[in-house]
Amino acid sequence: MTPSELKVFLYQLIRNNIQISTMIWGSPGIGKSSIVGQLARESDIDFVDVRLSQLAPTDLRGLPVAENGISKWFPPEFLPRKGKGILFLDELNMAPPAMQGVAQQLILDRCVGSYEVPDGWFVWAAGNRKEDRAAVFDMPSPLANRFLHLEVQPDFESFKTYALEKGIHEQIIAFLSFRTTLLHKIDPQQPAWPSPRSWVMASALHFAGLDINSAVGSAAGSEFNSYISMYENLPNLIAILEGKGESIQFPKEPSVRYATVIGLTVRADNANQALNAFNWLNQVAANEWVRLFAVDLSRTMESKGKRGVLANLLSKEPEFKKLLQDYLESQKP
Repeated sequence: MTPSELKVFLYQLIRNNIQISTMIWGSPGIGKSSIVGQLARESDIDFVDVRLSQLAPTDLRGLPVAENGISKWFPPEFLPRKGKGILFLDELNMAPPAMQGVAQQLILDRCVGSYEVPDGWFVWAAGNRKEDRAAVFDMPSPLANRFLHLEVQPDFESFKTYALEKGIHEQIIAFLSFRTTLLHKIDPQQPAWPSPRSWVMASALHFAGLDINSAVGSAAGSEFNSYISMYENLPNLIAILEGKGESIQFPKEPSVRYATVIGLTVRADNANQALNAFNWLNQVAANEWVRLFAVDLSRTMESKGKRGVLANLLSKEPEFKKLLQDYLESQKP
């Protein structure tokens, strides 16, 4: 499933209070932990992230303390004791077998030592796969059989939705729109390689005017640097947003087209600018580019809390509304 589909599935587990332990599988850097943390915030519940690979069995079980001639286990302070939330066991299969054995009690019986997971808490976990060249241990069959298993794959549309919401640099979004295969590409020979996580880091570097190779590797970084050199060929986006684009042609080069559409999407700040950009594209570009703009603009306006702007645009331009409706229909299973 895609990251967006994963989020929807996990949300339904919370909404329906299905407290079945759940294991999320996927390549490193695609946002598994971030999705769970974001979901907890949006659901207004607590979130406890436990990195099992960094713990010893006694760290989870607690320390034995003699009391009236009997040893009692004193559980660690980081485990939840009240309320409602997600207890997230990250890097589960990077933990050695002894640690996984202790975690098995927590997952199956919702208790370990003298500790019990409160009723309102979900127990979820995540891990990488061997084919991702992660340093992982085999998960014992009894432990694996106690989980729901969800496998998530990198997906550009999911990343773009997140990137537009979080204000990732428009040149990063435009580049990956053109070179989607570089969203996630493990290079076992290099410490830095492109992933959704490392592109977010690259965005921060690019905003600061720093080279992004240290985040995504030299190969992806070189392609990105070549790509942004063509920004000199962009049409006058300011003029288009101001409604003065009558004599401006739509670029012929696909890479410049992506940069143009993403640039208009990110820079449109009100209903008039959005409408001007939409009308210009509608006159000079094929329908696929107009729809791309309409869908991305709606996501951006929603994430910026500018629903009024979007509603204003929808009321003024029926064709914009139809494009969105057609897109939503196409996404239904």
